Amino acid sequence: MLTSIADGLLCCLLGKAANAVGPLDSLDSANGYSFMEVKPGRILRVRHSAPARPAEEAPAAARGTVHCKRKITVYRSGQLLIENLGDAVRPDILQGRGGCAGAGGSAELELAEPGGPAGAREAGTGKRRKRKPKKVVNIDCKKQITSCKGTHGDVVLFFIHGVGGSLDIWKEQLDFFTKLGYEVVAPDLAGHGCSSAPQIAAAYTFYALAEDMRAVFKRFAKKRNILIGHSYGVSFCTFLAHEYPELVHKVIMINGGGPTALEPSLCSIFNMPTCVLRCLSPCLAWSFLKAGFARQGAKEKQLLKEGNAFNVSSFVLRAMMSGQYWPEGDEVYHAELAVPVLLVHGMHDKFVPVEEDQRMAEILLIAFLKVIDEGSHMVMLECPETVNTLLHEFVLWEPEAPGADTQAEKK
Repeated sequence: MLTSIADGLLCCLLGKAANAVGPLDSLDSANGYSFMEVKPGRILRVRHSAPARPAEEAPAAARGTVHCKRKITVYRSGQLLIENLGDAVRPDILQGRGGCAGAGGSAELELAEPGGPAGAREAGTGKRRKRKPKKVVNIDCKKQITSCKGTHGDVVLFFIHGVGGSLDIWKEQLDFFTKLGYEVVAPDLAGHGCSSAPQIAAAYTFYALAEDMRAVFKRFAKKRNILIGHSYGVSFCTFLAHEYPELVHKVIMINGGGPTALEPSLCSIFNMPTCVLRCLSPCLAWSFLKAGFARQGAKEKQLLKEGNAFNVSSFVLRAMMSGQYWPEGDEVYHAELAVPVLLVHGMHDKFVPVEEDQRMAEILLIAFLKVIDEGSHMVMLECPETVNTLLHEFVLWEPEAPGADTQAEKK
Protein backbone atom coordinates (compact mmCIF):
# COMPACT_ATOMS: atom_id res chain seq x y z
CA MET A 1 0.00 0.00 0.00
CA LEU A 2 2.87 2.38 0.86
CA THR A 3 4.43 1.62 -2.51
CA SER A 4 1.20 2.52 -4.30
CA ILE A 5 0.94 5.79 -2.40
CA ALA A 6 4.60 6.61 -3.14
CA ASP A 7 4.08 5.86 -6.84
CA GLY A 8 1.00 8.07 -6.87
CA LEU A 9 2.83 10.99 -5.25
CA LEU A 10 5.69 10.58 -7.72
CA CYS A 11 3.14 10.62 -10.53
CA CYS A 12 1.71 13.91 -9.21
CA LEU A 13 5.14 15.54 -8.77
CA LEU A 14 6.65 14.45 -12.09
CA GLY A 15 3.47 14.62 -14.13
CA LYS A 16 3.97 11.11 -15.49
CA ALA A 17 1.13 8.76 -16.30
CA ALA A 18 0.73 5.58 -14.30
CA ASN A 19 1.86 2.34 -15.87
CA ALA A 20 -0.86 0.64 -17.90
CA VAL A 21 -1.39 -2.89 -19.08
CA GLY A 22 0.32 -3.28 -22.44
CA PRO A 23 -0.13 -5.74 -25.32
CA LEU A 24 1.72 -9.01 -25.30
CA ASP A 25 4.66 -9.34 -27.68
CA SER A 26 3.33 -12.48 -29.34
CA LEU A 27 0.11 -12.73 -31.33
CA ASP A 28 0.25 -16.51 -31.58
CA SER A 29 -2.69 -18.58 -30.44
CA ALA A 30 -2.13 -20.89 -27.47
CA ASN A 31 -4.44 -22.98 -25.28
CA GLY A 32 -7.54 -21.47 -26.83
CA TYR A 33 -6.28 -17.90 -26.38
CA SER A 34 -5.54 -15.68 -29.35
CA PHE A 35 -5.05 -12.00 -30.09
CA MET A 36 -7.29 -10.07 -32.46
CA GLU A 37 -6.46 -6.68 -33.92
CA VAL A 38 -9.78 -4.83 -34.03
CA LYS A 39 -8.09 -1.63 -35.23
CA PRO A 40 -4.49 -0.80 -36.13
CA GLY A 41 -2.56 -1.10 -32.87
CA ARG A 42 -5.68 -2.00 -30.86
CA ILE A 43 -5.32 -5.65 -29.90
CA LEU A 44 -7.71 -7.70 -27.78
CA ARG A 45 -7.05 -11.04 -26.13
CA VAL A 46 -9.80 -13.53 -26.96
CA ARG A 47 -10.47 -16.99 -25.62
CA HIS A 48 -12.10 -19.03 -28.36
CA SER A 49 -12.96 -22.69 -27.94
CA ALA A 50 -14.61 -24.53 -30.81
CA PRO A 51 -15.08 -28.23 -29.98
CA ALA A 52 -14.94 -30.72 -32.81
CA ARG A 53 -18.41 -31.63 -34.01
CA PRO A 54 -20.18 -32.98 -37.11
CA ALA A 55 -20.24 -30.57 -40.03
CA GLU A 56 -24.02 -30.64 -40.33
CA GLU A 57 -26.79 -30.60 -37.81
CA ALA A 58 -30.32 -31.90 -38.15
CA PRO A 59 -32.77 -29.06 -38.83
CA ALA A 60 -34.64 -27.81 -35.80
CA ALA A 61 -38.35 -28.48 -35.51
CA ALA A 62 -40.64 -25.71 -36.64
CA ARG A 63 -41.67 -24.48 -33.23
CA GLY A 64 -41.05 -21.61 -30.87
CA THR A 65 -42.03 -18.79 -33.23
CA VAL A 66 -42.69 -15.52 -31.45
CA HIS A 67 -44.62 -12.74 -33.12
CA CYS A 68 -43.51 -9.43 -31.64
CA LYS A 69 -46.05 -6.70 -32.29
CA ARG A 70 -45.75 -3.77 -29.91
CA LYS A 71 -46.61 -0.11 -29.79
CA ILE A 72 -44.42 1.95 -27.46
CA THR A 73 -45.58 5.47 -26.63
CA VAL A 74 -43.51 7.96 -24.66
CA TYR A 75 -45.54 10.82 -23.17
CA ARG A 76 -44.29 14.29 -22.28
CA SER A 77 -45.49 13.67 -18.73
CA GLY A 78 -42.67 11.17 -18.31
CA GLN A 79 -44.61 7.92 -18.74
CA LEU A 80 -44.09 4.98 -21.02
CA LEU A 81 -47.02 3.01 -22.45
CA ILE A 82 -46.21 -0.44 -23.86
CA GLU A 83 -49.01 -2.13 -25.83
CA ASN A 84 -48.65 -5.76 -26.92
CA LEU A 85 -50.97 -5.86 -29.93
CA GLY A 86 -52.95 -8.91 -31.02
CA ASP A 87 -51.48 -12.26 -30.01
CA ALA A 88 -47.94 -10.87 -30.04
CA VAL A 89 -46.80 -12.83 -26.98
CA ARG A 90 -48.19 -16.11 -25.72
CA PRO A 91 -49.09 -16.06 -22.00
CA ASP A 92 -47.03 -19.21 -21.30
CA ILE A 93 -43.91 -17.46 -22.58
CA LEU A 94 -44.29 -14.82 -19.92
CA GLN A 95 -44.14 -17.23 -16.99
CA GLY A 96 -41.39 -16.21 -14.60
CA ARG A 97 -41.36 -12.53 -15.49
CA GLY A 98 -43.29 -9.64 -14.00
CA GLY A 99 -44.62 -6.26 -14.97
CA CYS A 100 -45.62 -6.09 -18.63
CA ALA A 101 -48.96 -7.29 -19.81
CA GLY A 102 -49.37 -10.37 -21.93
CA ALA A 103 -50.89 -10.77 -25.36
CA GLY A 104 -53.24 -8.06 -26.37
CA GLY A 105 -52.60 -6.12 -23.17
CA SER A 106 -50.74 -3.01 -22.24
CA ALA A 107 -48.55 -1.74 -19.46
CA GLU A 108 -48.09 1.86 -18.40
CA LEU A 109 -44.81 2.60 -16.72
CA GLU A 110 -43.32 5.75 -15.24
CA LEU A 111 -40.01 6.89 -16.60
CA ALA A 112 -37.19 8.03 -14.36
CA GLU A 113 -37.57 11.63 -15.46
CA PRO A 114 -40.00 13.76 -13.45
CA GLY A 115 -43.44 14.38 -14.75
CA GLY A 116 -47.06 14.60 -13.72
CA PRO A 117 -49.27 11.51 -13.69
CA ALA A 118 -50.77 10.43 -16.97
CA GLY A 119 -54.25 11.68 -17.60
CA ALA A 120 -54.07 14.25 -14.78
CA ARG A 121 -57.08 16.47 -14.44
CA GLU A 122 -56.72 20.19 -15.00
CA ALA A 123 -56.72 22.29 -11.85
CA GLY A 124 -60.20 23.44 -10.90
CA THR A 125 -61.92 21.45 -13.64
CA GLY A 126 -63.28 17.96 -13.98
CA LYS A 127 -61.94 17.53 -17.48
CA ARG A 128 -59.08 15.20 -18.25
CA ARG A 129 -56.20 16.71 -20.16
CA LYS A 130 -55.35 15.05 -23.44
CA ARG A 131 -51.84 13.67 -23.32
CA LYS A 132 -49.51 14.50 -26.18
CA PRO A 133 -47.10 11.71 -27.04
CA LYS A 134 -43.46 12.67 -27.34
CA LYS A 135 -42.47 9.57 -29.28
CA VAL A 136 -44.26 6.55 -30.75
CA VAL A 137 -42.44 3.37 -31.80
CA ASN A 138 -44.15 0.51 -33.66
CA ILE A 139 -42.55 -2.95 -33.80
CA ASP A 140 -43.77 -5.85 -35.94
CA CYS A 141 -41.48 -8.83 -36.43
CA LYS A 142 -41.34 -12.61 -36.16
CA LYS A 143 -38.53 -14.57 -34.55
CA GLN A 144 -37.98 -18.31 -34.25
CA ILE A 145 -36.57 -19.34 -30.88
CA THR A 146 -35.26 -22.89 -30.55
CA SER A 147 -33.32 -24.63 -27.82
CA CYS A 148 -29.61 -25.26 -28.35
CA LYS A 149 -29.66 -29.05 -28.11
CA GLY A 150 -27.77 -31.81 -29.87
CA THR A 151 -24.57 -30.99 -31.71
CA HIS A 152 -25.51 -27.26 -31.85
CA GLY A 153 -23.02 -26.65 -34.66
CA ASP A 154 -24.44 -23.20 -35.44
CA VAL A 155 -24.40 -21.91 -31.84
CA VAL A 156 -21.81 -19.55 -30.34
CA LEU A 157 -21.82 -18.23 -26.76
CA PHE A 158 -20.23 -14.78 -26.26
CA PHE A 159 -19.14 -13.73 -22.75
CA ILE A 160 -18.47 -10.01 -22.08
CA HIS A 161 -17.10 -8.79 -18.74
CA GLY A 162 -17.52 -5.38 -17.11
CA VAL A 163 -15.30 -2.59 -15.76
CA GLY A 164 -12.16 -3.85 -14.04
CA GLY A 165 -12.75 -7.47 -15.00
CA SER A 166 -11.27 -9.77 -17.60
CA LEU A 167 -12.29 -12.87 -19.50
CA ASP A 168 -10.82 -14.88 -16.60
CA ILE A 169 -13.91 -14.16 -14.46
CA TRP A 170 -15.80 -16.50 -16.83
CA LYS A 171 -13.42 -19.44 -16.36
CA GLU A 172 -16.00 -21.72 -14.71
CA GLN A 173 -18.63 -20.89 -17.32
CA LEU A 174 -16.24 -21.22 -20.26
CA ASP A 175 -14.99 -24.61 -19.07
CA PHE A 176 -18.54 -25.80 -18.34
CA PHE A 177 -19.97 -24.98 -21.77
CA THR A 178 -16.85 -26.10 -23.63
CA LYS A 179 -17.17 -29.56 -22.04
CA LEU A 180 -20.79 -29.67 -23.19
CA GLY A 181 -19.64 -29.12 -26.77
CA TYR A 182 -20.54 -25.46 -27.21
CA GLU A 183 -18.39 -22.95 -29.03
CA VAL A 184 -17.49 -20.10 -26.66
CA VAL A 185 -15.90 -16.68 -27.22
CA ALA A 186 -14.74 -14.33 -24.46
CA PRO A 187 -12.70 -11.14 -25.11
CA ASP A 188 -10.75 -8.88 -22.77
CA LEU A 189 -11.97 -5.30 -23.11
CA ALA A 190 -9.33 -2.75 -24.08
CA GLY A 191 -7.08 -1.97 -21.12
CA HIS A 192 -8.17 -5.14 -19.30
CA GLY A 193 -6.54 -8.52 -18.90
CA CYS A 194 -3.96 -9.00 -21.64
CA SER A 195 -5.50 -6.64 -24.21
CA SER A 196 -3.67 -3.50 -25.29
CA ALA A 197 -4.18 -0.35 -23.21
CA PRO A 198 -4.05 2.83 -25.30
CA GLN A 199 -3.08 5.92 -23.30
CA ILE A 200 -5.92 8.05 -24.63
CA ALA A 201 -9.26 8.47 -22.86
CA ALA A 202 -11.24 8.31 -26.12
CA ALA A 203 -10.23 4.65 -26.46
CA TYR A 204 -12.49 3.74 -23.51
CA THR A 205 -15.78 5.44 -24.37
CA PHE A 206 -18.86 3.26 -24.69
CA TYR A 207 -18.89 3.66 -28.47
CA ALA A 208 -15.20 2.75 -28.86
CA LEU A 209 -15.62 -0.39 -26.76
CA ALA A 210 -18.90 -1.24 -28.51
CA GLU A 211 -17.13 -1.13 -31.88
CA ASP A 212 -14.51 -3.52 -30.48
CA MET A 213 -17.27 -5.92 -29.44
CA ARG A 214 -18.92 -5.54 -32.84
CA ALA A 215 -15.66 -6.59 -34.51
CA VAL A 216 -15.35 -9.63 -32.24
CA PHE A 217 -19.00 -10.56 -32.82
CA LYS A 218 -18.72 -10.29 -36.61
CA ARG A 219 -15.52 -12.38 -36.56
CA PHE A 220 -16.99 -15.35 -34.66
CA ALA A 221 -20.80 -15.12 -35.05
CA LYS A 222 -22.77 -17.97 -36.58
CA LYS A 223 -26.47 -18.57 -37.14
CA ARG A 224 -27.53 -18.66 -33.46
CA ASN A 225 -25.57 -16.50 -31.06
CA ILE A 226 -26.15 -16.13 -27.32
CA LEU A 227 -24.75 -13.07 -25.55
CA ILE A 228 -23.82 -13.25 -21.85
CA GLY A 229 -22.80 -10.01 -20.14
CA HIS A 230 -21.86 -8.99 -16.60
CA SER A 231 -22.36 -5.50 -15.17
CA TYR A 232 -21.17 -2.94 -17.78
CA GLY A 233 -20.77 -5.79 -20.25
CA VAL A 234 -24.57 -6.10 -20.35
CA SER A 235 -24.76 -2.77 -22.20
CA PHE A 236 -22.63 -4.15 -25.03
CA CYS A 237 -24.85 -7.25 -25.22
CA THR A 238 -27.90 -5.01 -25.53
CA PHE A 239 -26.15 -2.97 -28.21
CA LEU A 240 -25.30 -6.06 -30.28
CA ALA A 241 -28.79 -7.54 -29.86
CA HIS A 242 -30.25 -4.28 -31.13
CA GLU A 243 -27.82 -4.07 -34.06
CA TYR A 244 -28.08 -7.73 -35.12
CA PRO A 245 -31.62 -8.95 -34.28
CA GLU A 246 -31.46 -11.78 -36.82
CA LEU A 247 -28.22 -13.19 -35.45
CA VAL A 248 -28.70 -12.79 -31.70
CA HIS A 249 -30.70 -15.77 -30.42
CA LYS A 250 -30.86 -15.04 -26.67
CA VAL A 251 -29.30 -12.66 -24.14
CA ILE A 252 -28.25 -13.26 -20.54
CA MET A 253 -27.77 -10.23 -18.28
CA ILE A 254 -25.94 -10.79 -14.98
CA ASN A 255 -26.25 -7.92 -12.49
CA GLY A 256 -26.61 -5.45 -15.35
CA GLY A 257 -28.95 -2.93 -13.74
CA GLY A 258 -31.94 -1.07 -15.12
CA PRO A 259 -32.83 -0.06 -18.69
CA THR A 260 -31.48 3.48 -18.37
CA ALA A 261 -29.38 5.58 -20.72
CA LEU A 262 -25.75 5.72 -19.59
CA GLU A 263 -24.29 9.01 -18.38
CA PRO A 264 -21.16 9.43 -16.23
CA SER A 265 -21.68 10.87 -12.78
CA LEU A 266 -20.23 14.35 -12.24
CA CYS A 267 -19.64 13.71 -8.54
CA SER A 268 -17.92 10.34 -8.88
CA ILE A 269 -14.65 9.55 -7.15
CA PHE A 270 -13.38 8.43 -10.55
CA ASN A 271 -13.33 12.05 -11.73
CA MET A 272 -10.28 12.64 -9.55
CA PRO A 273 -6.84 12.93 -11.22
CA THR A 274 -5.23 9.65 -12.20
CA CYS A 275 -2.38 10.09 -9.72
CA VAL A 276 -4.87 10.52 -6.86
CA LEU A 277 -6.72 7.37 -7.93
CA ARG A 278 -3.41 5.54 -7.96
CA CYS A 279 -2.83 6.58 -4.35
CA LEU A 280 -6.30 5.35 -3.48
CA SER A 281 -6.06 2.09 -5.46
CA PRO A 282 -5.58 -0.15 -2.38
CA CYS A 283 -8.70 1.39 -0.81
CA LEU A 284 -10.66 1.01 -4.04
CA ALA A 285 -9.63 -2.64 -4.35
CA TRP A 286 -10.72 -3.29 -0.76
CA SER A 287 -14.04 -1.51 -1.37
CA PHE A 288 -14.63 -3.57 -4.50
CA LEU A 289 -13.99 -6.79 -2.56
CA LYS A 290 -16.43 -5.71 0.15
CA ALA A 291 -19.16 -4.60 -2.23
CA GLY A 292 -18.65 -7.23 -4.93
CA PHE A 293 -18.82 -10.34 -2.75
CA ALA A 294 -21.35 -11.47 -0.17
CA ARG A 295 -18.43 -12.63 2.00
CA GLN A 296 -14.91 -11.24 2.22
CA GLY A 297 -12.81 -14.23 3.28
CA ALA A 298 -9.62 -15.76 1.93
CA LYS A 299 -11.62 -17.68 -0.68
CA GLU A 300 -13.11 -14.49 -2.14
CA LYS A 301 -9.71 -12.78 -2.23
CA GLN A 302 -8.31 -15.76 -4.11
CA LEU A 303 -11.24 -15.72 -6.55
CA LEU A 304 -10.62 -12.03 -7.17
CA LYS A 305 -6.96 -12.75 -7.87
CA GLU A 306 -7.61 -15.75 -10.10
CA GLY A 307 -10.31 -13.88 -12.00
CA ASN A 308 -7.86 -11.05 -12.65
CA ALA A 309 -10.64 -8.68 -11.57
CA PHE A 310 -10.09 -5.06 -10.61
CA ASN A 311 -6.54 -5.36 -11.93
CA VAL A 312 -6.42 -2.35 -14.26
CA SER A 313 -4.44 0.86 -14.24
CA SER A 314 -5.88 3.98 -12.63
CA PHE A 315 -5.88 5.70 -16.02
CA VAL A 316 -7.97 2.95 -17.62
CA LEU A 317 -10.35 2.83 -14.66
CA ARG A 318 -10.91 6.59 -14.77
CA ALA A 319 -11.37 6.63 -18.54
CA MET A 320 -13.81 3.69 -18.43
CA MET A 321 -16.02 5.30 -15.80
CA SER A 322 -15.93 8.72 -17.50
CA GLY A 323 -16.67 7.18 -20.91
CA GLN A 324 -19.97 5.55 -19.95
CA TYR A 325 -22.06 7.84 -22.12
CA TRP A 326 -24.80 6.12 -24.13
CA PRO A 327 -27.93 8.30 -24.45
CA GLU A 328 -29.59 5.90 -26.92
CA GLY A 329 -29.76 3.07 -24.38
CA ASP A 330 -32.96 4.23 -22.69
CA GLU A 331 -36.12 2.31 -21.80
CA VAL A 332 -37.56 2.58 -25.30
CA TYR A 333 -34.34 1.12 -26.74
CA HIS A 334 -34.64 -1.88 -24.41
CA ALA A 335 -38.40 -2.26 -25.02
CA GLU A 336 -37.69 -2.67 -28.74
CA LEU A 337 -35.74 -5.90 -28.16
CA ALA A 338 -37.64 -9.00 -29.31
CA VAL A 339 -35.00 -11.47 -28.07
CA PRO A 340 -35.57 -13.61 -24.94
CA VAL A 341 -33.55 -12.39 -21.96
CA LEU A 342 -32.50 -14.11 -18.74
CA LEU A 343 -31.79 -11.72 -15.85
CA VAL A 344 -29.55 -13.14 -13.12
CA HIS A 345 -29.17 -11.10 -9.94
CA GLY A 346 -27.13 -11.68 -6.79
CA MET A 347 -29.31 -10.72 -3.83
CA HIS A 348 -26.38 -9.19 -1.88
CA ASP A 349 -25.22 -7.01 -4.79
CA LYS A 350 -24.28 -3.59 -3.39
CA PHE A 351 -23.60 -2.08 -6.81
CA VAL A 352 -26.91 -2.93 -8.50
CA PRO A 353 -30.17 -3.00 -6.48
CA VAL A 354 -32.58 -5.81 -7.31
CA GLU A 355 -35.21 -3.16 -8.14
CA GLU A 356 -33.20 -2.23 -11.23
CA ASP A 357 -33.31 -5.75 -12.63
CA GLN A 358 -37.01 -5.92 -11.76
CA ARG A 359 -37.50 -2.76 -13.81
CA MET A 360 -35.60 -4.35 -16.68
CA ALA A 361 -37.92 -7.38 -16.53
CA GLU A 362 -40.93 -5.06 -16.80
CA ILE A 363 -39.61 -3.30 -19.90
CA LEU A 364 -38.35 -6.27 -21.92
CA LEU A 365 -40.73 -8.29 -24.10
CA ILE A 366 -39.62 -11.79 -22.99
CA ALA A 367 -37.65 -11.80 -19.74
CA PHE A 368 -37.05 -14.18 -16.85
CA LEU A 369 -35.63 -12.85 -13.59
CA LYS A 370 -33.72 -15.29 -11.37
CA VAL A 371 -32.35 -14.14 -8.01
CA ILE A 372 -29.50 -16.04 -6.33
CA ASP A 373 -29.87 -15.58 -2.58
CA GLU A 374 -26.27 -16.37 -1.65
CA GLY A 375 -24.67 -14.32 -4.45
CA SER A 376 -23.52 -10.74 -4.88
CA HIS A 377 -22.14 -8.70 -7.79
CA MET A 378 -19.50 -11.29 -8.72
CA VAL A 379 -22.04 -14.10 -8.56
CA MET A 380 -20.41 -16.08 -11.39
CA LEU A 381 -17.32 -16.43 -9.20
CA GLU A 382 -19.18 -17.00 -5.91
CA CYS A 383 -21.80 -19.49 -7.13
CA PRO A 384 -20.46 -20.98 -10.39
CA GLU A 385 -22.53 -24.18 -10.24
CA THR A 386 -25.80 -22.31 -9.66
CA VAL A 387 -25.02 -19.80 -12.40
CA ASN A 388 -23.99 -22.54 -14.84
CA THR A 389 -27.24 -24.42 -14.20
CA LEU A 390 -29.38 -21.32 -14.76
CA LEU A 391 -27.51 -20.41 -17.93
CA HIS A 392 -27.71 -23.92 -19.34
CA GLU A 393 -31.44 -24.22 -18.62
CA PHE A 394 -32.04 -20.96 -20.47
CA VAL A 395 -29.85 -22.02 -23.39
CA LEU A 396 -32.00 -25.18 -23.71
CA TRP A 397 -35.30 -23.31 -23.24
CA GLU A 398 -37.69 -22.66 -26.08
CA PRO A 399 -41.31 -21.45 -26.12
CA GLU A 400 -44.05 -23.96 -26.75
CA ALA A 401 -45.40 -24.19 -30.26
CA PRO A 402 -48.79 -22.50 -30.78
CA GLY A 403 -51.56 -24.97 -30.06
CA ALA A 404 -49.26 -27.40 -28.22
CA ASP A 405 -51.37 -27.24 -25.05
CA THR A 406 -54.54 -27.93 -27.02
CA GLN A 407 -53.01 -30.94 -28.75
CA ALA A 408 -51.76 -32.33 -25.43
CA GLU A 409 -55.25 -32.07 -23.95
CA LYS A 410 -56.73 -33.97 -26.89
CA LYS A 411 -54.26 -36.80 -26.40
